[in-house]
Amino acid sequence: MVNRKELNPDASPQAAFGARLRSSREARGWTQEDLSERMGVSSGHISGVETTRKSPSLRFAKAADSAFGLVGTDATFERRWHEMQHGSLLEGYPEYAGFQSRAAEIRLFEAGIIPGLLQTQEYTRVLADSAVQRGEITPEQAAERVDFLIEQQAALVRPSPPLIFAVLDESCIRNPIGGPSVMDAQLARLVEFASQSSTALQLAPFSMAERKPFRRLVYLLTMPDRSVMSYVESQTHGHLDRELTSVLPLVRAYHQLQTEAASQADTVAMIKQLRKGTL
Repeated sequence: MVNRKELNPDASPQAAFGARLRSSREARGWTQEDLSERMGVSSGHISGVETTRKSPSLRFAKAADSAFGLVGTDATFERRWHEMQHGSLLEGYPEYAGFQSRAAEIRLFEAGIIPGLLQTQEYTRVLADSAVQRGEITPEQAAERVDFLIEQQAALVRPSPPLIFAVLDESCIRNPIGGPSVMDAQLARLVEFASQSSTALQLAPFSMAERKPFRRLVYLLTMPDRSVMSYVESQTHGHLDRELTSVLPLVRAYHQLQTEAASQADTVAMIKQLRKGTL
């Protein structure tokens, strides 16, 4: 091919996106014009994305997924786009979120803040805005972070929703994120979450002390084929793990945590009592 530009997918996330777009197109024997018709965008725009002269948009990524039949799979262009846009998200989390959207069972443990799946938009926005103030992300990334949360939550609204088990350290409900009004709405959201038929909510009270097996975020997924995986974070890194030898000990520890944590009835009563102090 004349004047064919060689692509280096390792040069940048945008270059990796473009290289994958080209390889996916060529694997099907399509020209840029062929893909243009399937995506509803100009062939020049496709060329620009492939060669990094143009940046892909979320709409472009979704159109590519539709054209290549990737919607609902683990390898969407939309996920790659989110990875590009959410540079502030820790490594591994966007991939985890893709699996989470298809999981049969989700187990969450969090300390300090409410897990994303249980957050109100206002709560999420406060956290995102504070990251902007600290200079960690841009205002545009903050807005995308909120949108990302909405998409995660919406992906779980389906005819057969996953079972969601959430054990929260007591610090999650005691930490006054966003002030009284934001926290009251967030606590109300937790009570509503606990009332659903496919969910369970427990608090790990401060009194558990050293008996708590976890000190920071631990997420566990059981997929429809009953395979399991974990996602954990340090201060600077996220790690998605599908190796049974390292995931199963976390599953056992989570079951032990559930055994010692407060019951759902006691948890809801504690939250309702706390709400009286946020009004």
